[in-house]
Amino acid sequence: MLAVAYLRTSSLANVGEDKDSHKRQLAAIEKYAKAARLKLALPPFYDAAVSGSDPIDTREGFSNMLAAIREDPAIKIIIVETASRFARDLIVQETGFAYLQSIDVQLIAADSPSSFLSDTPTAELIRQVLGAFSQFDKATTVAKLRTARIRKKALTGKCEGRKPIAEKHPEAAALARKLYRKPRGGTRPSLRQVATLLSQYGFLNSNGNVFNHTQVKGMVEKRK
Repeated sequence: MLAVAYLRTSSLANVGEDKDSHKRQLAAIEKYAKAARLKLALPPFYDAAVSGSDPIDTREGFSNMLAAIREDPAIKIIIVETASRFARDLIVQETGFAYLQSIDVQLIAADSPSSFLSDTPTAELIRQVLGAFSQFDKATTVAKLRTARIRKKALTGKCEGRKPIAEKHPEAAALARKLYRKPRGGTRPSLRQVATLLSQYGFLNSNGNVFNHTQVKGMVEKRK
């Protein structure tokens, strides 16, 4: 299974070839990967002099790593030396971990592979708070959309939803109305006959089939 290594140092004092922080981190990650029979698919991604409280989406190295993972779906694991190398701030850690889970990427700390799955009281509290905020945000969004729909319907008499067939296929609808007119001294064609005539003119439904009589009825009936 393929994995990638992520390194991070907080201070410029620990950055440089003469420093051992990034070397120590990589050595620990490589040791774990070998023991777990994981292959590091790419060179390590490194955020130098980046605070552990910075959100993961603001980190250049981490963002580059995610881009590489998107390009190679076979990479499903990120390995860090310790949980704190991923993030020192527990909220950043929990939100970042939740995001990686949402894109089906596993996060492993070499020194304690199950650390991100631990249900400590503090971690559990943060997850509950984040879940509550997520639910509140969802409910607020739904309420705003409902209000917008009511306002739009009051102003226009219409609201969003599935478009009427005449709006989805305006040219076909215009022709259908002409074909459906009763000729002088003649008989009005049936809806199915109109559908057949539309197909002969090259007008088909979204699936490439002949319109059914219900769809044609929606085209020719008077719009309110």
